[in-house]
Amino acid sequence: MQKTSRLAGAPLVIVLAVLCNALWGSAIPFINLGYARFAIAADDTATQILFAGCRFFLAGVLTILFASAARRRFVRPRRENAHMVVKLGLLQTVAQYVLFYIGVAHTASVKGAIIQGLNAFVSILVACYLFRTERMNRLKWLGGLVGVAGVVVVNLSGEGMGGGMRLTGEGFLFLSMFACACSAGAIKRFSQREDPVALSGWQFMFGGAAMAAAGFLLGGRLHPSDAGAVAVLLYLAALSAVAYTLWSVLLKHNPVSRIAPYMFLQPVFGVLLSLALYSSAGVSLPRCLLALVLVSLSIVIVGRGQQQDG
Repeated sequence: MQKTSRLAGAPLVIVLAVLCNALWGSAIPFINLGYARFAIAADDTATQILFAGCRFFLAGVLTILFASAARRRFVRPRRENAHMVVKLGLLQTVAQYVLFYIGVAHTASVKGAIIQGLNAFVSILVACYLFRTERMNRLKWLGGLVGVAGVVVVNLSGEGMGGGMRLTGEGFLFLSMFACACSAGAIKRFSQREDPVALSGWQFMFGGAAMAAAGFLLGGRLHPSDAGAVAVLLYLAALSAVAYTLWSVLLKHNPVSRIAPYMFLQPVFGVLLSLALYSSAGVSLPRCLLALVLVSLSIVIVGRGQQQDG
């Protein structure tokens, strides 16, 4: 039994979980902005993979540099745990984000945000039924469905979902979502035996380098249009370094279902930021507020369900 940590309960968990998902919520709008700034076409898969690889390699470098400076020692996993870095790099970075970046390029922003928001519920299901690190119950089911309703409310326009589905679009996003949920379970297990910050930073560098190399060998090339393009890439790297490192630490000290419901906040933040960046119409303030109410209710209900497991 691990000793009690400040990262095993409110209010610090709430603050950090909301921060992580606010950062992740900004990812899709900034990825699309990055595609525009680097002139990356929707069908240029090689350059999309190269762009993602550079982002995550930089995220890993930032994570290790900052952690090493804060601890005044070089942060790295123990040699016997190197396999964890490889497994997480392949699952969390390569598999999840190759699918994610290609899917985003072939999916409307609204539909992409809705699918992204389902991560929370899928993470709970995977933790309960695949990794079996906790038990499912009626309150977790109810809370998950309420959270999904909040995601749909904030994203659906008057035209509905529309547009059909494509394997390389919505299909890849669903597969990416499953890889994300599996990586959460893997982090939960691995972080009991290894420093989650070291795991996060090194798996980013490994996975990012593998993606960048693959994208370059496939013919991908990055051509930044201006300094703003580089700034967007650095922001995406920084958000990953901060959000995934904090999330890994939270997973170490909390059951998946205690913090996963906060992932329902991602599309809410994403929609609001998309409106600010692109001046899009179709999302009203009352609808955003209703979505926040539903997501907040979901967090409370799933939390009660977690308390039942005791």
